[in-house]
Order: sequence, then C-alpha cells, then structure tokens
Amino acid sequence: MWIKKFTDVNMMKKDIEIRTMKIEDYTEVMALWKSIKGFRIRAVDDDFEHIKRFLDRNVSLSVVAVKNNQIVGTILSGHDGRQATFYHVCVDSKYRGENIAGKMVKEAIERVNAEGISKITLIAFKQNLAGNIFWKSQNWKQNKDINSYELVLNEENISSIVA
Repeated sequence: MWIKKFTDVNMMKKDIEIRTMKIEDYTEVMALWKSIKGFRIRAVDDDFEHIKRFLDRNVSLSVVAVKNNQIVGTILSGHDGRQATFYHVCVDSKYRGENIAGKMVKEAIERVNAEGISKITLIAFKQNLAGNIFWKSQNWKQNKDINSYELVLNEENISSIVA
C-alpha cells in the first residue's frame, strides 16, 4: 500500500500554513463556506456528523489554509480506491490572489498521490467563473465526454447557494 505520513505543518510564504483539516475546525470551516458567494452547502452532507464521517473515512486527505490563526481556505478530499474527488475548494475572498488555492491543491494532490490514486475529479459549477478560470490555469482538463447525473436519495439534503 502507498502510505506517506504527512506533517500537520507545512509553512508557506506570507505566513500561510497548509495543514490537515480536523473535525475541530468544523465551526470555522462552515463559517468560511457560508461567507463564499455562490457556494453550495447541502443540509445533510455538510452537517457536522457527515463531515466528521468524511474526514474519518479519508484520513489526512482534506486540508485547510490558515493565516493569522484563521482558516482562510479548504479542500475536502477523498477517494474510493480508484479515483479521488475534491469538494468545497474555496479561499476567503479577502485572501484571493495570494496563491492559497494553488498551494492547497498542490498539497492535496501530493496526499492523494501518496495513496496510489492516479486520477482526481471535481465539480466546478458553470456559474463559478473564478473557479473555472482557476482550474483551467492549473492545467486541469474539462471532461466534455461525460454527462453528470445525480439521484437524490434524501429529499431533506437540500442544496442552498450562499447569496
């Protein structure tokens, strides 16, 4: 098995720390998500218990960016043994332009790669212009060969968009 231990401290320029996301970060992470215009938060999937389950299942794969003792960015990252998926990639709007997302993505990719996973997917909503520009600038390829489908099993898992 491909296992690499990651230290929880990876200091970056401008006092940015990229570290493993912990469930103890949940309140601050949720506050960040709720501050991001256009961000989608699901009533069930993004509650405390479901995020805890996700982090427990994907140990050391999700990361946060910390500046001045404040969480300013997140990536939820997990895999199914074949491919990984990045969820909730965001940076506080006050800190954009400092390459925080690029640093988080690099760290999250290294962690996934250490698990022996060779493909990562993500969803960038069409309305998320900044996100789509970012992913293209990072040489991620838009997959035009597939359609995306979903089946909602829990009607109470309502997706809301931060206005």
